[in-house]
Amino acid sequence: MARSERKRTVTGWLFATPYTLLLMAFGLIPTVYAIYESFHSLAEPDKLSLANWELIFNDFRFWPAVTNVGIFLLVWLPVMIIGTLALALLLHEKVGRFSSGMRLIYFLPGAVTGSAAVLVWYFMLSPELSPFSKALEAMGIQSNNEMFTANHLAPIFALVAFMTGVGNWIVIMFGALQSVPHEILEAARVDGAGPIRIAVQVKLPLVSKYVAYMVILSFAFALQIFVEPQLFYSITNAGSTSWSLNQLSYALAFAQGDFGQAATVSVMLLALSAAAALWLVFRTKFFQTEVDE
Repeated sequence: MARSERKRTVTGWLFATPYTLLLMAFGLIPTVYAIYESFHSLAEPDKLSLANWELIFNDFRFWPAVTNVGIFLLVWLPVMIIGTLALALLLHEKVGRFSSGMRLIYFLPGAVTGSAAVLVWYFMLSPELSPFSKALEAMGIQSNNEMFTANHLAPIFALVAFMTGVGNWIVIMFGALQSVPHEILEAARVDGAGPIRIAVQVKLPLVSKYVAYMVILSFAFALQIFVEPQLFYSITNAGSTSWSLNQLSYALAFAQGDFGQAATVSVMLLALSAAAALWLVFRTKFFQTEVDE
């Protein structure tokens, strides 16, 4: 091996080592321990069993939490994917000062995340506090009790998550679209393709791996939703402390002290996220390069 190649190899390992150590310490090792805990119940801590899994599936809070997360996923994921792609494509079609300014505007709500975002959107959606109270009243919502109900929670959480996350993804997708060769776009225009056809048949296929990456992370986020339902419940008393699966896991661990059942719910979420990610990776040939082809 040449000296320059050895130097690049050593440099690469030096950059990768800190991340690898942190990944093992706070990612891989806790995951393995969670899997171990999921097969050890409080009743028989020294014996491998499926007791925790049986208890979870029979828990009266589990299936309602699955239903809530499923509804949230069905509402939020299409809105997030379609909304991000539509806005990114529109901005890419109009490159210039307007596009730069709009990217900044879309990105700004993402600066307010977590508990701060929940408080902001509680204020915005509360008929008693919102500057848009007249619009809410026109829709027949005149009090907090009418706004923050069980039927409204999934759309509300989808709205909060979309507004706080869409800006980051627009910037990423816009950057991906910038890599589309200009010659290909010009050739499509010469052939008579309009903006919509170019967007659907030229641009999107060329950035499909970025789209798959967004879907993978967005799906994992939806399964693990926690902050929004937890804080909205503490503010409005709407929902419950087990509205989502992550909330249920938190309640099992810190309210009941049953870390085995909490680990079981966490392992379920991990398995679902990993299965969806692997399906998309192989379905879209995510890691295939031009050299492989």
